[in-house]
Amino acid sequence: MNMRPLIKSFFRGKSIAGPSAAMVNHQLGSFNDFLPHADNSAPWMQRVVNNITVGADESMRGSIRLELGDLDVIVKLGDVRVGRPMVYEANGSQSDAIPMMSRLRNLTYAAPILLRFTVIEEEIEIEDIEEEIGLMPIMIKSSLCNLHRNSVYIQEKYEIESTPTDAEYRTILQQEQEDPEDPGGYFIVNGTERVLVCLEDLAPNRVMVERNARYQRQTELAKVFSQREGFRALTVVEKKKDGILQVSIPVASGQVPLVVLMMALGMESADEIMSAINADDTTQNQVLANIEEIHQNESVFTTEEALQYLERRFAAGQSKEYRRKRINYIIDNTLLPHLSTSQEVRGKKALFLGRMAREVLELATGSRKPDDKDHYANKRLKLAGNLMEELFRTGLQALLNDMKYQMERNYAKRKDNRVHNAVRRDVLTNKIMHAMATGNWTGGRAGVSQLLDRTCNMATLSHLRRVISPLTRSQPHFEARDLHSTQFGRLCPNETPEGQNCGLVKNLALMVDVSENLPDSEILGTLRELDVQPLEKFEEGWGKIYFNGDLAGCHPAPKDLVLKIRQLRREARIRHTVNVRYDDSLGDVIINSDPGRIRRPLLIVDRNNKLRITNKDIENADSEKVIWNDLLERGLVEYIDAEEEENCLIALNTDDLARNRKTHAYTHMEVDPMVILGVATSNVPFPEHNSSPRCTMGAGMAKQSLGMGQSNYRLRPDTRGHLMHYPQQPMVQTEAMRYNTLRVRPAGQNMVVAVMSYHGYNMEDALIFNRGSIDRGLGRSSFMRSYISEERRYPGGQEDRFVIPGPDVRGARSEEAYFNLEEDGLIYPEVDLRGREVLIGKTSPPRFLAEPTDFLTPQKVRESSLTVRHGEKGTVDSVMLSETESGSRIARIRVRDQRIPEL
Repeated sequence: MNMRPLIKSFFRGKSIAGPSAAMVNHQLGSFNDFLPHADNSAPWMQRVVNNITVGADESMRGSIRLELGDLDVIVKLGDVRVGRPMVYEANGSQSDAIPMMSRLRNLTYAAPILLRFTVIEEEIEIEDIEEEIGLMPIMIKSSLCNLHRNSVYIQEKYEIESTPTDAEYRTILQQEQEDPEDPGGYFIVNGTERVLVCLEDLAPNRVMVERNARYQRQTELAKVFSQREGFRALTVVEKKKDGILQVSIPVASGQVPLVVLMMALGMESADEIMSAINADDTTQNQVLANIEEIHQNESVFTTEEALQYLERRFAAGQSKEYRRKRINYIIDNTLLPHLSTSQEVRGKKALFLGRMAREVLELATGSRKPDDKDHYANKRLKLAGNLMEELFRTGLQALLNDMKYQMERNYAKRKDNRVHNAVRRDVLTNKIMHAMATGNWTGGRAGVSQLLDRTCNMATLSHLRRVISPLTRSQPHFEARDLHSTQFGRLCPNETPEGQNCGLVKNLALMVDVSENLPDSEILGTLRELDVQPLEKFEEGWGKIYFNGDLAGCHPAPKDLVLKIRQLRREARIRHTVNVRYDDSLGDVIINSDPGRIRRPLLIVDRNNKLRITNKDIENADSEKVIWNDLLERGLVEYIDAEEEENCLIALNTDDLARNRKTHAYTHMEVDPMVILGVATSNVPFPEHNSSPRCTMGAGMAKQSLGMGQSNYRLRPDTRGHLMHYPQQPMVQTEAMRYNTLRVRPAGQNMVVAVMSYHGYNMEDALIFNRGSIDRGLGRSSFMRSYISEERRYPGGQEDRFVIPGPDVRGARSEEAYFNLEEDGLIYPEVDLRGREVLIGKTSPPRFLAEPTDFLTPQKVRESSLTVRHGEKGTVDSVMLSETESGSRIARIRVRDQRIPEL
């Protein structure tokens, strides 16, 4: 049974413009989840606006309370939306922006952010206005990009009412000076293409149990990074040497006994605490010893006494009202905030702490092993949408703080509380643009935004699918660098750099899908229909239900619940984003629908190892009678994450199903073994016959090969680029080349290689070329470099000028130096040049101002012409003159140089 047509159907179903766009669908999908648009009912931007707080009052989410003395004024934040990408000219006009215009004019391809404000004074609405608050960089080919298939810009300009066909869309992209095979998935900031690389991070809201060797003794601990709306808090339960369980709470120094904290959360009796921890025979005595310790030594028996104990620990010396307020804040807002921040769910937090305590005790007694940090169920990817959400939250917080200050100041001065006069758009815009341009992100991370690699199309696709670990490169981190079994089919086993980045910089495998955002309410409603009970009804033998790390309830038959959820997913009654696992050791059900999980498609196998999919289905997929989503909805294929894969037995091929029919009850089968490789390694023919380092080197060199990276290379203003004169398709091709555009954007040439030995002496690294093949163009390429100069404006009305400098200009060269310049100071096209020869004639004001003179005396200027780099030569390929956003002229000169392999 040939499964290759399914791979073709997968890429066709995820593509918006050719196979290359399917390669970066994870980046496009994540950014589309972040943006508010017609197809996104719950954008992350709106979630940030709804949950942001200005000041210390947590109850004022999505609102600003102004401090105006006796006057009560509240500014409510409403709907946020993002407009179309625009260019704002120096004369005040604006027009639609397209990517090529942004590249040529050093602009940022961005759209205005508009937010609705409602001002309420003494409970009376006095103003309701939508105000522009800043600019948001737009990802190329995302849902709000002007070159998106269904964009308003394309419909208006080309008078198209319906979605254009593939052929029509390719023609439109060509008319907009874009390469139809360009995948998108990147940003244009100040004229340069930048990509937000995927970051690998530990999954939030998951309990991790480990041993901690410190001060020459080993302790067992369970920790959870609890995350809620951008706030991340670490809670740790640790078993001390004397057997006492202690809890470390965020924003509170020191530790507190677990039993005291559980009593403060509402569990007064020993039976309640024992039930929450659910200890077995081996750990029961240790839990009783913890309870007895608190009763005897601390004299804590009730919830009120436990709260007073916490007051003495964390708010000693303060007034009574402040002490209780402080403890309530710590318990509700910083202890496990992902569960909730209201007092009504303190019991749920106590149960969660009980689960953490149970796992610590099991680790101490040896009945369980430490959790594996490198298991991919414990990892999440932060894609472009998640990273932009963090940046937008930080920028919006700064904007609203500034806006509150401005409104209060304006009211104090002139009784003006209008929003328009208080919004400073530059605050948000500068925060976002600075991070995008430098790569320095919130939280002190560097290198998040990187210059897109355009060496060849393979390098571009690989860069857009890169996954980076946050671990330091200087430390060994042996386990983190090793290939983990849960990376099979998710990350390429070969495509990783050599050297200090080895194993920390990885690449996605071919057929992966990164889970996107899904509203929690959809799944919680389904769980209620499936008889999931509230935690208050929990009985012995029932299973707890964890949904995205949150305790969602309990169920009398957890195994049956898992089967029902899987059946609903296969019948397309719930989204295929949902994954579910039954934990045998704890008897719990773990359900995940959070974003950032790497999932891979697998074929479903029924009883007796029989595949659900038939030859007829594969033929229909090949002939495009059915699409990839049809296969998902009919329950023939499903996406499995690393968590659910723990409950699966997966066959490699149909031979495994037949051979092991009596001994193995398979649940799934691989679509094809080739899809475990990444976009670059899949170009290596017969990799299974290679040694592993050779495949790694082959993947690295495929990204360094010269070719025709972009079909619009004559228009692109890249700082430097190479163009192979005679790129060729490989003589030996792999199936993956159908999908990674190497056939249509080839790189490299087919060279006939002869290996000889001479008198028994072999050569190591020598190259002997045939002179005739070099003369006929073998390996010949052109190197292109762009030179840029701008007429800057300076304080005092002085400015640069593009002219041929005259003899009265300080530092002017001889007349011969400007021989190739036209009257406007720019060089003629197709002029041959060498190093230090002038490309652009230019004058600038003096660096240091001299004594003031009268206005009739001509201003002194100095020569500041742009020249060819020292040691380089070439021919002027193109000359372009345009304007920047500020209205100053900018000139680009591209010089090409033919590079012939030297013998």
